Amino acid sequence: MFNFSLRKVAAAVACLAAFTFGATAGAQNFTKGDNVASGAIGFGGYYSDVLYSEGSSLPVISLYYERGIKDNLWDEKSSIGIGGMLGYTSFDYGGLGGFKTSHTVIGARGALHYQFVDKLDTYTGLFLGYDIVSFKWNDSTWGGTNNAAGSAFDYSWFIGARYYFTGTFAVFGELGVGLAPVNIGVALKF
Repeated sequence: MFNFSLRKVAAAVACLAAFTFGATAGAQNFTKGDNVASGAIGFGGYYSDVLYSEGSSLPVISLYYERGIKDNLWDEKSSIGIGGMLGYTSFDYGGLGGFKTSHTVIGARGALHYQFVDKLDTYTGLFLGYDIVSFKWNDSTWGGTNNAAGSAFDYSWFIGARYYFTGTFAVFGELGVGLAPVNIGVALKF
């Protein structure tokens, strides 16, 4: 049911933005000096609720910022961007000895961009950050509550693409490792 509602919201946002931002895409989608702010929802992976049938989870929600710092690396279609990422997810398992865990990830990203076709910005890159973990376990059998934290440095590789409906509005998808192996969202270039 959640995925059906998400598709409706994503389609409505895409249509609204396509009509709101009337510019057309330029020759290169991501160049030196460009700023891109993005928001995404992640699916799948270890933190999804498929592991526990009695639990509920908040999907991975991520915010990104990227700035183009170098273009024309080997030709006019290549560029490099750097930026940051903030992500959050939580899972609540209500069964016997229930627990709740949450992950907040913050870090830096760097990406190599290459435009193979008009309006499509393809990229691959690396992420380095810190995963702030909170874990609370309620054991009604033993009458206790336990708290734990397992925060650690995190890194990942990702590959993605942004399709620009206009010069400033895009939808994007990313594959990689991290809180969610699949992320989809919207991006605004300014």
